[in-house]
Amino acid sequence: MSNFDLVILGGGSGGYAAALRGAQLGLSVALIEADKLGGTCLHRGCIPTKALLHAGEIADGAREASHFGINATFNSIDMTGVNSYKDGVITKLHKGLQGLVKSRNITYIEGHGKLVAKDTVEVNGTKYTGKNVVLATGSYAKTLPGLDIDGKRVITSDHAMKLEYVPKSVIVLGGGVIGCEFASVWKSFGADVTIIEGLPHLVALEDESSSKQLERAYRKRGINFELGVRFKSHTVTADGVTVTLEDGKTFSAEVLLVAVGRGPVSANLGYEEQGITMDRGYILVDNKCRTNVPGIWAVGDLIPTLQLAHVGFGEGILVAEEIAGLNPPPINYDGVPRVTYSEPEVASVGLTTAQAKERGHDVVELNYDLAGNGKAQILRTAGSIKLVSQKGGPVLGIHMVGARVGELLAEAQLIFNWEASADDVAPLIHAHPTLSEAMGEAHMALAGKPLHAHG
Repeated sequence: MSNFDLVILGGGSGGYAAALRGAQLGLSVALIEADKLGGTCLHRGCIPTKALLHAGEIADGAREASHFGINATFNSIDMTGVNSYKDGVITKLHKGLQGLVKSRNITYIEGHGKLVAKDTVEVNGTKYTGKNVVLATGSYAKTLPGLDIDGKRVITSDHAMKLEYVPKSVIVLGGGVIGCEFASVWKSFGADVTIIEGLPHLVALEDESSSKQLERAYRKRGINFELGVRFKSHTVTADGVTVTLEDGKTFSAEVLLVAVGRGPVSANLGYEEQGITMDRGYILVDNKCRTNVPGIWAVGDLIPTLQLAHVGFGEGILVAEEIAGLNPPPINYDGVPRVTYSEPEVASVGLTTAQAKERGHDVVELNYDLAGNGKAQILRTAGSIKLVSQKGGPVLGIHMVGARVGELLAEAQLIFNWEASADDVAPLIHAHPTLSEAMGEAHMALAGKPLHAHG
């Protein structure tokens, strides 16, 4: 069979979500993937990095065991063992995903595909035609002009994921999510780490208060960083890399990680030849992920929305449901949860204070310190929950810093997306002692009736 209701080019988060949902809705689906089903997130991104971060958390726990009255000795990091654990997690999830695709009778095709007509993708000489085509070819790790990636001294996150040793020292070029997560991993593994960031703050897309808290925590951990500085050049030597900044400062380390963002994989795939409107390699779409060419859709990192796996899932599901005639509502990207899985974690949903003010809201803020939360004290974590609210109205943004705060996003997401006010949330009884209790306490304080917080 080579004719389908839905042909999907790319088997990452957005592509396989569209395939699974489309098949669930009775569509005949072909899913084409050049590498491995699951894409960047499963094999080179979200999952392996979080496995490394958890290994780092275990290492830190061993070092700090005496704080809890536990006599333990930390010896070393066995990267062979760490990588075996990481790869085992990936393998289990990969097999599970393969089973899902097979169970839903999706035609899975391995190979490099190219859009050769508005309704046709060609793979290894075979053409697959679809009433609808979804483009989901993902993204790649970018670099800077003149900064050549050699995979040894100068690496991207793809290489960092597979390192078989712990570098003694690392320079991380880029203080966004990827850079901060790897900085956290390597510090936990015992490396000396320096982050170089051109913007004024780490994780600069987050609320400024969250960025500043992360910076304080990183200083306390001994992670060095230079903010508001520009990369000029680098020199690779036999035993490392030296980076020179435009202000003349130099830094040397065993390895340089280039974490300056990700770009869309769209070159030489036939997109422009079919008349698809693009901008700097990204495919432009409407609020239902339609391109300007009827019958062609695009999702995930290929379009200029948030480069997050769960955004890809949402977009893939949206497209499948739209094709099936369910008329789903467009995605509200303000309501998408965001997490930096560093130590401490940074998590948020909704608007920052600056964004809320830019949109004309009369803003009220509330900061709840996790020092007042019993579970936070048990975990020995510092941090806070910040609420950004419309005066007398709904909560516009929730911004959190601390261990495991990413797990609090489920409630935060409901509060934001259901336009709840502090008065709506304050009466809800939260289990004690949990970190989630801090969410309730923050809203109680904003509603004018703080319990474990100064009013």
